Amino acid sequence: MVEPITLVGKLVLLEPLRPDHSDGLLAAASESPDLYRWTWTPADPDGARAYIQEAISNPTFIPFATVRREDGSVVGSTRFRLEFWDWPVGHPEHGRPTPDAVEIGWTWLAASALRSGINTEAKLLMLGHAFDTWHVHVVRLTTDARNERSRNAIERLGARLDGVIRAARNAADGTIRDSAFFSITAAEWPDVQRHLETLLRR
Repeated sequence: MVEPITLVGKLVLLEPLRPDHSDGLLAAASESPDLYRWTWTPADPDGARAYIQEAISNPTFIPFATVRREDGSVVGSTRFRLEFWDWPVGHPEHGRPTPDAVEIGWTWLAASALRSGINTEAKLLMLGHAFDTWHVHVVRLTTDARNERSRNAIERLGARLDGVIRAARNAADGTIRDSAFFSITAAEWPDVQRHLETLLRR
C-alpha cells in the first residue's frame, strides 16, 4: 500500500481527500456547474459525501482535495490511480514497493481557480512526485474525447496523445464516451518539467 501524501506548492496545496472536505467540494462545484458537462462532480450534499467515499475506498486511488493556499479554500479535486505491474521473479523490478505507472485524473477546478496557475502547479507537483519519488515509467492522463478544454489543457502540459478508445466507459452526461488517452514517459519528464516551470514563471 502507498500511504496518502500531501503535496505543497506556492499556489496550491494537495491534501488527502477526507469526509470533512465535502462542504468545500460542493461549494467549488456549485460556482459554475455548466463547466462540468463531461466531468463527475458533486451536485448536492449527499453527492459530495458519496464522491469522497468512492474515492477514498478504492485502494488503487490516492485522491486529493485541491486547496488554494491564498485563502485555504477547497477549489476542486484530483487523484492518482496506481498501477503495479506483474514483473517476473528475478527481474530487477520484481517486488518494487512503488507503482510502475500512474494515471492522473478525475481532475476538476472551481471556476474561480481557472487560469490561475493552480492547475499547472498541481500537475507539476503530481508529476514530480510520480517520476522523482516513485520513479514511475509513465504517467497517463485520460479525458472524454469530446472535452476539448480538457484535451487542450493536457496537451499544454506536454503530454502526447496515444489515441482514442471508442466506447471506453460511461460518461458523466449519461452517454457512452470515447476516451482520449495521453501519456508522459520518464524519458520525457525532464523536458516537461522545464516547460511547466516556465509556464509558472509567466
